[in-house]
Amino acid sequence: MPDSYYLFISFILGLLIGSLLNCVIYRLEKGESFLKGRSYCPNCKHSLFWPDLIPVLSFLLLRGKCRYCQKPISWQYPLVELVTGLIFVLVFVYFSAFSFAGVVCLWAISSLLVIIFVYDFKHYLIPDSAIYTAIALSVVWHLVSGTLSAKLFPFDALYSALLAALFFFLIVLVSRGKWMGVGDIKLAFLMGLLLGWPGILVALFIAFFLGAIIGIILMVLKKKTMKSEIPFGPFLVLGTFAALFYGGKIVNWYLGFFNP
Repeated sequence: MPDSYYLFISFILGLLIGSLLNCVIYRLEKGESFLKGRSYCPNCKHSLFWPDLIPVLSFLLLRGKCRYCQKPISWQYPLVELVTGLIFVLVFVYFSAFSFAGVVCLWAISSLLVIIFVYDFKHYLIPDSAIYTAIALSVVWHLVSGTLSAKLFPFDALYSALLAALFFFLIVLVSRGKWMGVGDIKLAFLMGLLLGWPGILVALFIAFFLGAIIGIILMVLKKKTMKSEIPFGPFLVLGTFAALFYGGKIVNWYLGFFNP
């Protein structure tokens, strides 16, 4: 079958998984199981039926409002669905040559990273369940795909994970938890384990760069001050995806300055 067929299937699957991720994110906050019970409107609690649950399309047809109570539906829902669909496509494009099992592992890890991004952005907290599951899946990913770090990077992924976690641990220790949280240490370990070396450096550079830029913009707009708390998990997730898909190109581009 043509590649466009697989890309389309990957995108549709990503949309469906993105819809599930929205449910998981909401129920994590409420302490509810996402495996039980029908989906419902967060405002009026009315059970939702299949016409209300079509990814992106239902949001557009309903004009961003609940069918039953007419309260606005958060833009989080279609955005998470679309972004997850695009990520699934990129995973297939860049990693389908490894193995189908490897693609499935990366789809699952990417889904957990989306959960971490949104949950930390909204609640300033990284859920342990998502982190630990992603770490376990990263080990599986290395096993089923012939170990990414051995193919692309000179150092073992475990060393990268430990060094990244140690780096964040020192930041937490020095700042007494004011600059970073324990969740960031765990996320850094996951990043190093998944990306290896020097992918972890690319991810951290992008995360800190984006964090600094956004922080400055928010202070200029007087939305935040120097003492304001800003969740760093979303920046780490963005850095992870950038390094996962474009890390090799970024490293080669950087090294090109020294070897013109």
